[in-house]
Amino acid sequence: MRDFWKVIKRYVAPYKRYLGGSLVMNVLSAVFNIFSFSLLAPILKILFDTGSKTYTLIPWHRGMSASELMNNMYYYVSSAIESSGASHVLLMLCLGICAITLIKTACYFGASAIMIPIRTGIVKDMRMEIYNKILSLPIGYFSQERKGDIIARMSGDVQEVETSITSALDMLIKNPILIIFYMGWLFYQSWQLTVFVIVFAPIMLLVMSSIGRRLRADSAEAQRYWSDTMSQVEETLGGLRIIKAFLAEKKMSRRFEQITDSMRRKNNMVGVRQSSAHPVSEFLGTVMISIVLWFGGTLILGQHAMIDAPSFISYMAILYCVIQPIKDLAKAAYGIPKGLASMHRIDEILQAENDIREAESPREIPEFKDCIRFEGVSFHYPNGREVLKDINLEIRKGKTIAIVGASGAGKSTLVDLIPRFYDPSKGRVTIDGTDIRDVRLHDLRALMGNVNQDPILFNDSVFNNISFGVENADEQSVVEAAKIANAHEFILEKEDTYQSNIGDRGVKLSGGQRQRISIARAILKNPPILILDEATAALDTESERIVQEALDRLMSTRTTIAIAHRLSTVKGADEIIVMDEGRIVERGRHDELIALDGYYKKLYDMQAL
Repeated sequence: MRDFWKVIKRYVAPYKRYLGGSLVMNVLSAVFNIFSFSLLAPILKILFDTGSKTYTLIPWHRGMSASELMNNMYYYVSSAIESSGASHVLLMLCLGICAITLIKTACYFGASAIMIPIRTGIVKDMRMEIYNKILSLPIGYFSQERKGDIIARMSGDVQEVETSITSALDMLIKNPILIIFYMGWLFYQSWQLTVFVIVFAPIMLLVMSSIGRRLRADSAEAQRYWSDTMSQVEETLGGLRIIKAFLAEKKMSRRFEQITDSMRRKNNMVGVRQSSAHPVSEFLGTVMISIVLWFGGTLILGQHAMIDAPSFISYMAILYCVIQPIKDLAKAAYGIPKGLASMHRIDEILQAENDIREAESPREIPEFKDCIRFEGVSFHYPNGREVLKDINLEIRKGKTIAIVGASGAGKSTLVDLIPRFYDPSKGRVTIDGTDIRDVRLHDLRALMGNVNQDPILFNDSVFNNISFGVENADEQSVVEAAKIANAHEFILEKEDTYQSNIGDRGVKLSGGQRQRISIARAILKNPPILILDEATAALDTESERIVQEALDRLMSTRTTIAIAHRLSTVKGADEIIVMDEGRIVERGRHDELIALDGYYKKLYDMQAL
């Protein structure tokens, strides 16, 4: 339960005023419920008493017992019967029960309705917290995690927390109040009977806790299977073209069936345990009621009865009301472990370490003036694999630097260090002499624009994709950026021009069109430093020519760092950096490197061939 209260403390604070309203409504509901059942005694007295006994009014005094209160109630009822008749009094008492019950149910409804904003608010806050954490985590985190697993935690696990924990919160507010008021009244009516009840009540809770011991572990495993299922779906949607091309539909179907069948079996175990909660608690409650009925009945049948028959019936009615809150508490205690298992999986994301930390006293870097330097930079991933080794490099303002080499040489990792997608394991990267780790991340990345091999576009309009990341962009500036990127003509051919939706990841556009939208986005941002990651590698010859024209316009007034596989595209670079196995092995202009007859020449000849 300690973990449960930690979760509640984290997320309920903004909704304290709702909790106060819920407490008031539940207290009123309990009080009026007691009043409604208390009226049963005089009704039963009217129906079954011969009227031979007379009652004398006992003056009010502090510490008045339940039997004295019932005596006075019988006195007033008897007086009313004498003056108005038994049928009239019976009707008034029945109408009184209806009125009190109406107020009680209204309070009960109010208590439940007040809890709804708390439940929905907690779920919304939790999803926002996960989403913002995802945005803040470094790119390296997602190279070790499956996207489907993260989506499963944000959907299935959060839903489980809502179903288990926030529902339990309602029960944990309402049921203790009901139990306290009901038990207080039962003690007031007959403390001997109530002590007898308390001796047997813990048996129910012990049995329920023994049933639910393994629920948390089973639920955590079931949620892991759900994550595997979501990961499989995400992989299938992303690789559907390959699956069909290689006739692998049956193989993927068998994989998916294995995962879903394992999840089904685990959910069966969890569901059976959860389903046992109600019948077990129902049976134990009936046993307890039966025992109390026997014990109380023997007391009434004895010569020195501590409670009369109508009062005992009223006592049993309120005792039965206590059973339901106790069963609900047992149900809540049974469901909470499921929610805590999901909360643990959510916390694995929320508590993930972010190695890219902001400087405590960041330095200002409003513009790029001179150069970018790599000073003795090495980098290795958490698994220990070294990617970069002792890199020393200077990139002057206004120059175009091309980085080439075989796959796995460390080109992309080297470039990713500049916007601090990663931090070097050794050495430092500086801009105008300032270590980029001492600069605010927002200011650093504001200096840079990216155009990648696989254009990252969003399921939105052309206009919003071009203006992405630029606040309050006007239509004229967006159109100008599109013209420079050679994108304006094909955009006008769309039915809704700049307001046309481009689909998921730009699926409604060709490869060259997607790349030109990506270039227009970089043009609109107008960054002094441009990073190109094989921006034309996946294009056909005609699309490459059009995109290259747009890139040339974009690069003409900026410092450009371009990763390239096609060496023909970097002939005009001011300096070409040749990498192999994490080291810079050659550097110079195209003609100089060809003359060296080294590694670059070998790569160039292979491509020419």
